[in-house]
Amino acid sequence: MIIYPAIDILGGQCVRLRQGDYAQETVFSNDPSSIAKKWADCGADRVHLVDLDGAKAGKPINADAIRKAVRAAGVPCQLGGGIRTEADLETVFGWGVRWAVLGTRALQDPDWVCRMADRYPDRIVLGVDARNGYVATEGWLETSGTKATELAKQVESSPLAAVVYTDIAKDGMMSGPNFDGLAEMQAAMKLPVIASGGVTNMADVTRLSAMALFGCIIGRALYENTIDLREAVRVGSQHSKDATM
Repeated sequence: MIIYPAIDILGGQCVRLRQGDYAQETVFSNDPSSIAKKWADCGADRVHLVDLDGAKAGKPINADAIRKAVRAAGVPCQLGGGIRTEADLETVFGWGVRWAVLGTRALQDPDWVCRMADRYPDRIVLGVDARNGYVATEGWLETSGTKATELAKQVESSPLAAVVYTDIAKDGMMSGPNFDGLAEMQAAMKLPVIASGGVTNMADVTRLSAMALFGCIIGRALYENTIDLREAVRVGSQHSKDATM
């Protein structure tokens, strides 16, 4: 299982939100690039970036901070937040991002996501952000009537790199992942599944690794030192030998 330390960028700063609520923001650093380098130095071979301003605005925003973070990390990075058009994809790939995470647009137009996956094979990640099992959109500000598993199954035949499944109720709450939701997503489709939301301690990492998930995104727990990244990478590596993304 690949460990993805998360860097959420809002106003050029590294922050964490609780349950995707922009009013519940904690600033951890005014220099996301230094955090990216720190995580890479701790052994991470992937970094998960989120453009929170972009998610809210519906277009990529934090160009300078993201470029610097990608360069400083020196490892492949994936980015989510506000990527809604092919021009947006070209923009973020131009910033040095390896994988683009598509969420809101995937719900609006699954066929478009499939076309983009065909055009950029293994560079598109489906972002399924769920609230009570239903897909949330517009930077988590809205909840749709589409079940998370239904959306994933609509696009699973395309050459997507993976699916990031986030339970919003768990995100940033330090209360443990939604293991049942992750297992349901994993059973519903053949694409690699990356867990996100609520990963709090090494017991969570160990349990997720034992599920043979493709990856695991860790955010607040790293910033609040309840998980040691080096140890998480070690545990995850026990189940990452077959990862090819």
